[in-house]
Amino acid sequence: MDSTRHSDRQQAATERRRRELLEAADRVVMRDGPEASMNAIAAEAGITKPILYRHFGDKGGLYRALAVRHTDALLDGLRAALDSPVPRRDRVEATLDTYLAAIEDNPQVYRFLMHPADEGRSPDQGFDVGRHSAPLLRRLGEELARVIGERLDLGPGGEELARVWGHGIVGMMHAAGDWWLRERPCSRAQLVRHLADLLWGRLAAAGDRLDGPGF
Repeated sequence: MDSTRHSDRQQAATERRRRELLEAADRVVMRDGPEASMNAIAAEAGITKPILYRHFGDKGGLYRALAVRHTDALLDGLRAALDSPVPRRDRVEATLDTYLAAIEDNPQVYRFLMHPADEGRSPDQGFDVGRHSAPLLRRLGEELARVIGERLDLGPGGEELARVWGHGIVGMMHAAGDWWLRERPCSRAQLVRHLADLLWGRLAAAGDRLDGPGF
């Protein structure tokens, strides 16, 4: 029993330390974006780089931990927007706005997680930010596909269609958001309306599922 309690305390301490290191990494990423280095993160945390490696393995491991941290927060916001008790068009706009607000509010984090490597190459050799962003986008696409499948009656082949729509919408948000963040050709509200107009075809005509929460 004592050994079990000791093991639980050790695990809790390790998880707490890991959270502290991720918070330090966040601070550096918010300052440096894709140029954030393991040396800078270790210095921010007040530790040596080997200790950082002990917790995350390498910069790829740290990147994945930060990606999960920020993707979880983004998914919580997207789910809340999708489940808000307003008309469907308003929910679509709220969902688009949630994503765009996230990248506008934290542009350096966005660039670290999603920016192509040839535009923001890391000082740590061998780490390709662009290569690591694909799993994050796939996760967002699968989550949105699940929500669409639960809320809309898409008829025969609906599961396949939901996955196509989920990944397509995420791809659209990512590409349009990346372009918009660089050029700012219009306000965020205008971009949301334009993207919602693009989606507002078959999505508007699809019926709600009788056995689900609706959309």
